[in-house]
Amino acid sequence: MNNQSASVVSHRPHRDLFKGLCWLASAAVVLLIFWVAGQIGKTAWPAVTQYGLGFLTKTIWNPVNDTYGVLPFLIGTAMSSTIALLFALPLGLAIAIFLSENFLPLGVRQVVRFVVELLAAIPSVVYGLWGIAVLIPLVIKFGQPVADTLSAHGHGLTIFAGPVRGNSMLTASLVLALMVLPTIAAISRAALVSVPGTLREGAYALGCTRWEAIFGVIIPGALPGIVAATILSLGRAMGETMAVAMLIGNSPRLTWSIFQPAGTLSSLLANQFAEADGIRVNALMYAALALMFLTVLVNIAGEAVLRIAQRKTAGIR
Repeated sequence: MNNQSASVVSHRPHRDLFKGLCWLASAAVVLLIFWVAGQIGKTAWPAVTQYGLGFLTKTIWNPVNDTYGVLPFLIGTAMSSTIALLFALPLGLAIAIFLSENFLPLGVRQVVRFVVELLAAIPSVVYGLWGIAVLIPLVIKFGQPVADTLSAHGHGLTIFAGPVRGNSMLTASLVLALMVLPTIAAISRAALVSVPGTLREGAYALGCTRWEAIFGVIIPGALPGIVAATILSLGRAMGETMAVAMLIGNSPRLTWSIFQPAGTLSSLLANQFAEADGIRVNALMYAALALMFLTVLVNIAGEAVLRIAQRKTAGIR
C-alpha cells in the first residue's frame, strides 16, 4: 500500500465521525422542532377541542366571557408582513445592485454595506422606541391628508375615512420594512455577486447597455437568491414581536385600513400571555400553533417558488 492510500485509510474514521456528528445534529434539530410543536399543541388542545376551526374564522377576542377568535390577528399578521415587503423588497434590491456594481469606489461601497448590515444588529425594542418618537408623528402628519383624499375621491375606499392613528398598521409595517431590509439587501447582494461574469460579458458582447445587462441577465440569474431573501424576510416579519407590539395599536377589531390600530398573532401573545390563566392560556397557545402553521405554509409556498425560479434559471421547463 502506497503512502497516498494509507493516508486515505487513516483519515476515513475522522470523516465518518464528522459525517455521523452532522447527521446527529440534523436529527436533533428536527426532533427539537417536533418536540416544541408537540408541547404547544398539547397545551392548545383544550382550546382546539372547545373552539375547533371556528377559532380561526371568528372575529371576537373577549377574555371576559371566554370568546376567542383570531381572524383579525391572522389578517393583521399577513397584512403587516406583506406591506413591509412591498416597501423593503424594491429598496433592498436596489441597495444590493448598488453594492454589487462599481458605481462608487470599493471603500465607499464597503462602508454602505457595513451600515446596512448594522441595521440587523439593532434590538427590536430600539426600533419600537424610534417608531414611537419619530415615525408616529410623521404618519399622523402626512397620513391624514392621504386618508382624507382616498376616502373623498376613491371609490370603495371609505375604510380610510376617519382620523389617522399613530399606532397603526402602517406604522408597524414601516418599521418591519426597516428591520427586514438588511436581510434582503445582504442575501440579494450575495446572489448578484455570484452570477458568473461570463453572462455579463456575453450581454455586453451582444450590445446590451449596463442597465440592460443588469435587468435582463444579472437579476434573472440571481433570482433564486432574491426569492430566498424574500422568504426569509417574510418569515422574520411575521414572527417579529416587540416592535410590532409597541406600534401596531394591539386592537382586536377587524379593520382593513392601514391607518387604524390592528393586531398580529405575535403581539397578541406578547401582550396577553403573562396575565392569562385557564382556557385563555389554551387559546393563546392555539394562536401560537396557528402562527407556526402559517409560517410553515409560507415557507412551503416560498420553497415551491424557489424551485420554479431555479428551474427557469437553469433553463429547465
